[in-house]
Amino acid sequence: MPTLLPYLEADRLEAGCDEVGRGCLAGPVVAASVILPNDYANPWINDSKKLKKSQREELVEEIKEASLAWAIGEASVAEIDQINILNASFLAMKRAVLLLKIQPEHLLIDGNRWKSDLTLPHTCVIKGDGKFASIAAASILAKVYRDKLMEDLALDFPHYGWETNAGYPTKIHRAGLESFGKTSWHRSSFQLLPKQIMLDFK
Repeated sequence: MPTLLPYLEADRLEAGCDEVGRGCLAGPVVAASVILPNDYANPWINDSKKLKKSQREELVEEIKEASLAWAIGEASVAEIDQINILNASFLAMKRAVLLLKIQPEHLLIDGNRWKSDLTLPHTCVIKGDGKFASIAAASILAKVYRDKLMEDLALDFPHYGWETNAGYPTKIHRAGLESFGKTSWHRSSFQLLPKQIMLDFK
């Protein structure tokens, strides 16, 4: 596994930012922001989707200890339904940046766009979690945090398989929706079931 790039520009405080949960039917969208030292290198840090759950969990403490600063931000289900999932993703990322104990000089944003009232300069990087260590580290922190949150919610809402699907639209999740309806953690602005089933669902 190749080591990701340590920075876009040397000797600059860069915060890598990424979010998880955009495509889920339930739960908040979660973002993380991480500032790593310029000389930090760990060949295991990569796009969180390419790592096993156990690998991600092992890397969390390593990232927290090695980073100059890290933070996690959320946007709630109500906010997702009110301002749409894209804007809620931006909001979660903004919150993660604002919670950093050190203000970064530049943001590395995973994806092709970024909208915020923050005045910090930024660079959008398509598939950035597979290119820059700080973005990959942010993706790992956000995913482990959100997966644990959904596992905890599954204890109270056991019919949707959130402990394994984290709220994504799997067969188990949709079967739970058909049988038990939606919960307060479901995103009402999303199409929770295929159209042919929605008639009976309503």
